[in-house]
Amino acid sequence: MKIVECVPNFSEGRNKEVIQELLAAIQKGGKVKMLDWESDADHNRSVITFAGGPEECLSAAFAGIARAALLIDMEKHKGEHPRLGATDVVPFVPISGITLDECVQLARRLGQKVGEELQIPVYLYEAAATRPERVNLASVRKGEYEGLKAEIGKNPDRKPDFGPEKLHPKAGAVVIGARMPLIAYNVYLNTEDVGAAKQIAKVVREAGGGLPSIKALGFEIKAKKQVQVSMNLTNYLKTSPHVAFEAVKKEAGKLGVKAISSEVVGLIPQPALDAAAIHFLKLENFSADQILEEKLRKAGIGVGSQSFLDEVASSSPAPGGGASAAHTAALAAALIAMVCRLTIGKKKYQAVEREISQTLETAEGLRRYFENAVEEDTKSFNVVMQALGMPKETEEEKAARRQKMEEGSKAVNVVPLAVLERVPKLLRLAAVVAEKGNVNATSDAATAGSLAFAAAEGAYFNVLINLKGISDQNYVSDTLWRAKNRLQEAMAEKEKMRQIAEKLLSLEG
Repeated sequence: MKIVECVPNFSEGRNKEVIQELLAAIQKGGKVKMLDWESDADHNRSVITFAGGPEECLSAAFAGIARAALLIDMEKHKGEHPRLGATDVVPFVPISGITLDECVQLARRLGQKVGEELQIPVYLYEAAATRPERVNLASVRKGEYEGLKAEIGKNPDRKPDFGPEKLHPKAGAVVIGARMPLIAYNVYLNTEDVGAAKQIAKVVREAGGGLPSIKALGFEIKAKKQVQVSMNLTNYLKTSPHVAFEAVKKEAGKLGVKAISSEVVGLIPQPALDAAAIHFLKLENFSADQILEEKLRKAGIGVGSQSFLDEVASSSPAPGGGASAAHTAALAAALIAMVCRLTIGKKKYQAVEREISQTLETAEGLRRYFENAVEEDTKSFNVVMQALGMPKETEEEKAARRQKMEEGSKAVNVVPLAVLERVPKLLRLAAVVAEKGNVNATSDAATAGSLAFAAAEGAYFNVLINLKGISDQNYVSDTLWRAKNRLQEAMAEKEKMRQIAEKLLSLEG
């Protein structure tokens, strides 16, 4: 089986609703498995990782690029990370049963499709590059969006591989390519001097005569009051994360600062972590077969498969009410999809098959959206937990803590509000399948309606408690108005649904 990984980077890391829309578009675009997504407010960037068959990944990537072109305006975008467009870069990575050359062809097909159908200029990079000077992503992104805007159509060196010789009015340009697995790895320094980070990055990156297969930049991370050496390890077999960390640590010491922590953005191959353990523990003759979990996996025994219910029942405050509301909405959408599938293809329901097929497509899109929202709600709660852990000795510390708490309260409101916004539509779908779907599944349609309203009501209560931690009264009043209106709409749709179900399931007459 051919398996490809795709890791699109989008120029949006602050608006949770936009990020959710991008995730939903990708999953609706192709039958892919969402592996991970990370958002960074300072970089104003999100990295989404999914995998699947080559054609499905191509379709999903195109859907994400198309959605980003509608939702993200590069004329207004600001962020620390270099970027050319709403969808900045889309690499295809061979995982299993497929070669890098096949991924190159995939990248070029996607580039042509984006250029022709979306009228976004496309530049090919890494293994897919058509020019030697475009192999390196940093070279392609030189001057960023603003620089490309000034040169495209004038400088022949900036002619895109596909699409028009002008930037898309909102989406800018996109870089598409194929590469081997990459590790996005950042090291934080105990200083606010961004010059130090930039100097260290210049020394450790391959282009500056440093470590092989490393690209590095220095950034200021205002939220942490620290700076960061941000690295891409393009071949971890040549330079692994622990080697990169030690190099940054050494150079930092020369400048009188310290490397105090690091992070992986997105996913990392297990062998890269094994290499770090072997190095620091000075292990001799160690092999992956000595890892317990690896032995269990090979033996077909699953580990670490704690269910969502187990997680909710634990002492951890997340996942909690917001995630549970989204999970309940996803369950309602799944039931609607089931009724649709029990209806489609049956001669008795031929007259409504087209409508039911459209309902199925919409229900599945909502289900995937709500599934993503479950994890997103849990992630957003981490902002609140970080705030609770902040010092509060001085007045300055208290003020910073209050501000972080307010940010966290707004962040955890995103998913409940999103659930509330979409439940009325979910209830209308339940009414359709109850009234026109397979009569043997009417009770399932009715149950979907009940679950959908429960999700709305649960989401509403979560919005209310989150508003208690927010001092921004304009935000509070606007959000409360939105929440109450959506709940009232859901109540009205629930009543219509209940009347339909009771009439169809009545034992009288």
